[in-house]
Amino acid sequence: MKLAIAAHCAVDTITINDTNYEQIGGSACYCGITARQFKFDVDLFTKFGSDFPKQYLSENKINFINSESQKNTTKFAISISGADRTLKLENECDPIDYSNVDADGHLVSPIYHEINNETLKNIKKDSNFLFIDPQGFLRQKDSQNNVFLEDNNLDLSNVNAIKVNPEEAQRIVHGTHDEMMIALQKKGVEYVILTNKTEVSLLVKDKVYSISLPNKQIHDTTGIGDIFCSAFCCTMLKEKDFLWALCFAGGAAQAALDSKNVGLQKIPKKGTVQNNASYFYNLVKFRDL
Repeated sequence: MKLAIAAHCAVDTITINDTNYEQIGGSACYCGITARQFKFDVDLFTKFGSDFPKQYLSENKINFINSESQKNTTKFAISISGADRTLKLENECDPIDYSNVDADGHLVSPIYHEINNETLKNIKKDSNFLFIDPQGFLRQKDSQNNVFLEDNNLDLSNVNAIKVNPEEAQRIVHGTHDEMMIALQKKGVEYVILTNKTEVSLLVKDKVYSISLPNKQIHDTTGIGDIFCSAFCCTMLKEKDFLWALCFAGGAAQAALDSKNVGLQKIPKKGTVQNNASYFYNLVKFRDL
């Protein structure tokens, strides 16, 4: 099976407790490597500069298409304190070029303005199953290059699944957590996922399914959301079962956090994810909305 991913690669400086880690990343890498763990072929639509080690993608058998730019790779300085993090944009690469591809599903997870409305429209026309993580559509920067979220009337027609946290949801719709999930559903999304720290909720039709990740000590949270999205997408495409997809996604996020690793080293093996998924499957709660 094949997953097409549209997202930028990044070169990040991650600061945890005054220690700096230089890492390659971006949702392109986190989503792509996770999908490879699930034995998916990956076609990646991205842009990176000569400062990015493209052999990393080749070694992981990720196909990248028309990806090289004259500009340097998108770069963030990320400061992490527990479950909270702040971002500063240090460089922005060129927008992504998208071309038609025959894939089982598409995962759109921009990190900063690399996907415009026209590109998103073209992806929608091409996609059988479209999952969106809207973070990069909502991000803006201030005069100091600090990244913040801004309101965006994102067109969610023909989108199958979305993952948002409460802050992101509030930039697209309004209300309580439940009201925001319903509002996103009314915009056309079939599977609405709301992640609130360790609490994960999935709205399907008129039911909310939820799991809680065990609240252990958190180290590096960078890419956890991307790992979650890719695991959900791959399981949904393979199993056609949203409950298993939710449990695999939660299992992948938990395994990544448990690893205590920094950057891409935290992407878990499928076996560990599977064990966690079985654990979560027996603990799913559900309620009517």
